[in-house]
Amino acid sequence: MPPRIPFDEITHLFSEFERTAWRLETRRGYASDRQGARFQAFMCGIEPRPEPDHPWNVNVRQRAAEGARISRVRIIDEPPTEGQRFLMATAAGNVAAGEDIRVLTRAEANRLELPEHDLWLFDSRILVRMHIDDTDTTLGVELVDDAAEVLAACRARDAAWPLARPTAEVWAQVRSSV
Repeated sequence: MPPRIPFDEITHLFSEFERTAWRLETRRGYASDRQGARFQAFMCGIEPRPEPDHPWNVNVRQRAAEGARISRVRIIDEPPTEGQRFLMATAAGNVAAGEDIRVLTRAEANRLELPEHDLWLFDSRILVRMHIDDTDTTLGVELVDDAAEVLAACRARDAAWPLARPTAEVWAQVRSSV
């Protein structure tokens, strides 16, 4: 197993990838979200406002202007957890910046036999496996260079992407059912 490193050591990949960066999110929520003021406000019924000047969105806009594409598939439960609802509520700002975020039900992800861990895949050749504990805290990441594992991540992306639905569409349905 490759050594686990801090997430900060791979952040350069988000500005250096050439064509595509794809994320698979498998968690029911993330500790970093729950600790933030936006999540707390969301839990009190306040819709999160887009943050166009957030460094993530600035990078997404810049990369999109350069012709690169950032996308992700988020696995959601039925019904979605509060953490998943928060992610759908905040997705509009990322999408406005140029990121394509889609959701797939956990049942469909299981049927497709998608990985059960979060990952980033850069240019279909650099795989970053995220290590997240039972409290949804990111413990670090590992850069995976095994060709078979990279290929498996590419296949997971290719299986999930066409079946995943735009976040805004799913979020509108979730909100109307409450």
